[in-house]
Amino acid sequence: MTVAQAVVFDLDGTLIDSREDIAAAANHMLAVHGFRQLPADTIAGYVGDGARLLVARCTKLGENAPELDALLATFLDYYTDHPTDHTRFMPATLETLDALGAMPLAICTNKPRRTTDAVLSALRLSPRFRVVVAGGDFPQKKPEPEPLLYIAERLGLDPGTLVIVGDGPQDIECGRAVGARTVGIEGGLIPRERLIAARPDELLPSLADLPALVTRWRAEASGIE
Repeated sequence: MTVAQAVVFDLDGTLIDSREDIAAAANHMLAVHGFRQLPADTIAGYVGDGARLLVARCTKLGENAPELDALLATFLDYYTDHPTDHTRFMPATLETLDALGAMPLAICTNKPRRTTDAVLSALRLSPRFRVVVAGGDFPQKKPEPEPLLYIAERLGLDPGTLVIVGDGPQDIECGRAVGARTVGIEGGLIPRERLIAARPDELLPSLADLPALVTRWRAEASGIE
């Protein structure tokens, strides 16, 4: 067993509860373009695979529909201008980041780069992470392995020494694809049954339990009883 050397976090539903701001941007987009607005919980269920797919799901249009470009632009413009009106940290986020602060930390999200940067800046989170990979940075996004492989390269680490933490199957499948340890966090935006079905190495009720898990994994790998 390799020693866990760095922790990579998903963003929405893992570190932050952004469902209200995402829903507000989506409903603004729907209203501007003549679509029926949707309940926030419905929109939250569309989160996790990037903004383009979220817009496609909200409008029932195909991912390659030509009109999707204008809809996506409206969504991103509004969200970039209102990144954290209602967004809050998930329970124990800051305490967990503090506890893990001696290790390299990174973010791997399917959220578009411009809205990722806006959210991290508004919440003053950017300095905590050595690497941030966002949706659109690469041709492929989670659950494909490319984003995590890039993070490992930037950190100078073997991908198998990463721990990836998230609330959705995209995170677990991405971690598994590169041989990383995977941790599912309950209570995020993705339904619990989908997270369980992805079979993370560990399923935790809260981020608060993560530092102890990482410490245990590091001790086991180092042969410390």
